[in-house]
Amino acid sequence: MNDPSPIADVALVRSLLVEAARAGEAISYSEFLARLGLAFSRPKMRALCRTLDRIDQDGGARGEPGLAVLVVRESDGLPGQGWWAGWRAAELCWESNWTGPAAKAFVAAEQRAAFDWWRDR
Repeated sequence: MNDPSPIADVALVRSLLVEAARAGEAISYSEFLARLGLAFSRPKMRALCRTLDRIDQDGGARGEPGLAVLVVRESDGLPGQGWWAGWRAAELCWESNWTGPAAKAFVAAEQRAAFDWWRDR
């Protein structure tokens, strides 16, 4: 059975990520879910993370920078733990903690790559 939720709509979620990248902005999980017309909940956030990982895998195969890094926690502006354990961070060989100054610098560099890539596309 197909999931009718907008969370599972890869094309829709990707279009919102590209829009954020072109605008040069990160977006919180709750704001992202709101743009999909949904209220925040942990199960919805986890479902969104699965879609984000798929988008990054597909984009990586095309040589694009990651987009999931643009979806962050409101509390500290960093992606959630799932992003750090997921495909993209593993591909980039991230082996440190997913909080603190090193994590912030790493995320900022990844976000800049997405912003620069999508700005003129």
